[in-house]
Amino acid sequence: MSNTSANSAKKLFIKTWGCQMNVYDSNRMADILRPLGYQTTDTADDADMIILNTCHIREKATDKVFSDLGRLRPLKEKKEKEGGQLLMAVAGCVAQAEGDFILERAPYVDMVFGPQTYHELPEMVIEANGGDRIINTDFDGENKFDKLPEEQQNSGSSAFLSIQEGCDKFCTFCVVPYTRGAEYSRDVQAIVDEGKRMVDGGALEITVLGQNVNAFHGIGPDGSTWGLGELLRALHDIDGLERLRYTTSHPRDMDDDLIAAHGELPKLQPFLHLPVQSGSNKILKAMNRKHDRDLYFDVIERLRKARPDITFSSDFIVGFPGETDQDFEDTMDMVRRVEFVSCYSFKFSARPGTPAANMQNLVRDDVASERLSRLQALLNEQQAEFNRKSVGMTLPVLLDRKGKKPGQLVGRSPFMQSVFVQGNERLMDTIVDIKITEGFDNSLTGEIVTSESITHTA
Repeated sequence: MSNTSANSAKKLFIKTWGCQMNVYDSNRMADILRPLGYQTTDTADDADMIILNTCHIREKATDKVFSDLGRLRPLKEKKEKEGGQLLMAVAGCVAQAEGDFILERAPYVDMVFGPQTYHELPEMVIEANGGDRIINTDFDGENKFDKLPEEQQNSGSSAFLSIQEGCDKFCTFCVVPYTRGAEYSRDVQAIVDEGKRMVDGGALEITVLGQNVNAFHGIGPDGSTWGLGELLRALHDIDGLERLRYTTSHPRDMDDDLIAAHGELPKLQPFLHLPVQSGSNKILKAMNRKHDRDLYFDVIERLRKARPDITFSSDFIVGFPGETDQDFEDTMDMVRRVEFVSCYSFKFSARPGTPAANMQNLVRDDVASERLSRLQALLNEQQAEFNRKSVGMTLPVLLDRKGKKPGQLVGRSPFMQSVFVQGNERLMDTIVDIKITEGFDNSLTGEIVTSESITHTA
């Protein structure tokens, strides 16, 4: 049996698919494995351990995992031929849903574990190093967050903070309740403490995460149950934090207190991702969304009343079983009425194990494709128009990455627009006032404003 230790430097490569929750999980897996001597690397070529952290939402997710495993297999064979060892692991939602199948079809995979079990990674690694093949996809009811070490790496200027996991909604098209389990909310104090550590590590912006984040119901320091609005107020008070966001939300859980928080908290950014999936009441019922179009419009109206400059993005599924031309036109009507600034839209694709996978009255693929094309054209038009209207504004932009051109920096506006600017590299990971000079379909360009007395016009 070969042992790992903090004294033996090993390289860890993690590839992450899917949502920001998976990004958070991957960072925490790196934290957990660091005391065992694993340091992260950007390439799989010389890794001692490879983790594919998977997502089961998108079409052909399992096929994509096996495709990657096939490409990585020669690395493992080469390492072993040279007398070394390369552990290969599949984590995340595909692992949860397809664990036995993965081990059967890919016998060179050493470990398969679901999203609820990565706090047990040290034990799994030790067993795998000893030659055992590991599958761990249990929902054991334990609070994995209580078992995680504190973050061991700087969070960067923009950080993700997981506060809630799982979902109890059981939309007929969605695998999350089966791969992430029932809704669970962390204790408030643990969340606030982690938020403070992120800010101490350099974070200016925190996005709190959950599969159904506004269903948050954590226990507060006083022993009472807090909702998301109350939690956001506590995070808002962290010294040094400049921006606050949350995702992903459900329309039914936008309560009065959370809506009021949008008007009360200046650090809470004026952009909200609020998935609706369809504008048709008939399809919303078939999806088991537990709300109708009128509730969605009401939530949008109340949010705009609380925060007049707030903008919205959403998710749409086109071609859901039983969708008629009129159902689709109801969706187009909703898009025209709300005026989204960015959206994700997809053709319906059955996820194995979900009720929708067995539904009849399927929409022909060519019809669904034509509808998706029309929807995306409208959404793109709205996004481009919003970007064009930003020209002349001066926006505070968090510059958090380098562009492809020399001297180019890229950041995000309060409305989640990508903003490109020429600037000194020392401005990286700062919030800078930028006057927008051009608006494009998917981005903005601007010039840095040097005056310190600038008044934000957004």
